[in-house]
Amino acid sequence: MKLWAGRFQKETDTLVNDFNSSISFDARMYKEDIAGSVAHAAMLGKQGIIEAHEAEKIIGGLQAILADIEGGRVEFSLENEDIHMNIETMLTQRIGDTGKRLHTARSRNDQVAVDFRLFVKEEIPQMIAQVLDLERVLIQKAKANLETVMPGYTHLQRAQPTTFGHYMMAYANMLKRDVTRLEDCLERMDECPLGAGALAASTYPVDRFATAAALGFRKPTDNSMDSVSDRDFAIELLSACSILMMHLSRFSEEIILWCSWEFKYVELDDAYSTGSSIMPQKKNPDVAELVRGKTGRVYGSLVTLLTVMKGLPLAYNKDMQEDKECVFDAIDTVKMCLPVFTAMLDTLTVKEKNMHRAAAGGFINATDCADYLVKKGMPFREAYMIVGRLVNMCIKTGETLDTLPLKDFRSVSGVFDADVYQALELKTCVNGRKVYGGPAKEAVERQIEAIEQFVRERT
Repeated sequence: MKLWAGRFQKETDTLVNDFNSSISFDARMYKEDIAGSVAHAAMLGKQGIIEAHEAEKIIGGLQAILADIEGGRVEFSLENEDIHMNIETMLTQRIGDTGKRLHTARSRNDQVAVDFRLFVKEEIPQMIAQVLDLERVLIQKAKANLETVMPGYTHLQRAQPTTFGHYMMAYANMLKRDVTRLEDCLERMDECPLGAGALAASTYPVDRFATAAALGFRKPTDNSMDSVSDRDFAIELLSACSILMMHLSRFSEEIILWCSWEFKYVELDDAYSTGSSIMPQKKNPDVAELVRGKTGRVYGSLVTLLTVMKGLPLAYNKDMQEDKECVFDAIDTVKMCLPVFTAMLDTLTVKEKNMHRAAAGGFINATDCADYLVKKGMPFREAYMIVGRLVNMCIKTGETLDTLPLKDFRSVSGVFDADVYQALELKTCVNGRKVYGGPAKEAVERQIEAIEQFVRERT
């Protein structure tokens, strides 16, 4: 018989029972459910709501169930719908009627709310640790490539010279924001809904501050209706995960381009590539492509939960059972992607000569040529027009700005002198950009120091 069967004259139809059940996925919250129940039982005993010896018996029974679950000696029942009713049924079977006292002053509404928060609270630090591992690899790559000149792009067109180290720090700063978003989510959700009951708390003298402290929460939630109907913390987590995956997807796209023959800026390690079943020459960036593909899956989880919640009146509604699978899947996906992406990046080889060769073409020092004229006293817009004429001249003659004869420079403007070639050297162009945040070696070193400090503070 179901724990809630008193009101009903008929057994639940098998189709409804299967449709209603969530044990197939919420079973993974067994530790959180037992932890919440232990805290609740201890509070009930301390407050005199149940006898102290009853509380002790309940806690002992719950701890034995936990050991049996982790020892693989428990099979959950579909008949009992969810993890809460499965554990409570097992408890009553083991310790008798005393087990029925556990649910005093509690509802499955506040029970699932606390289980879910405890689960997410446990997962967020694990994801943060994985992001910090990726940050460490980015730091190493940046340090090794402070002077590895490569083209920077806008509109996927070669634009201005930068370095691979500077490029790595761009992603390091994106991931830094991802960490802080996850930390913000963790801080905001650090409130305990246990004791809120179904929606209107309880007439029993429950101590919500005691259960919050026992479960490691900063404080209890402030409103009982909000406590059981709030899933903002899960939506925030999915949003943070979606942005994180967007960053990994952008990075994956660059790696996919860079390891193509058209670019050949990097080469992936054989251990993080795959081949073709028909084309023996192929070396495919499957890890990066899968990360890019799985990003859409995480986005889907966010849209799922936003859509589930958008029309729900207060307080709890059964629709909210749809919250867990999307969150579980997003967490699993992020935690699967981060380590393999980190290892792929750590083992790739940077093709410095190819990067430099690409940087030497495409006139990416054209802005520096204009700046050369400006520093000689010419207005920028006039300098811009002159350099545009020079680029056209180079295209027609097959030259670059670096190889264009001085007489051709001077045919367009007498301001040019022999020192223009030094100004147009790629390393000169890069290291002249010493502005805070720029690609010059000393500027990137400052960026690395900042990210290293950020990582150290969280280690």
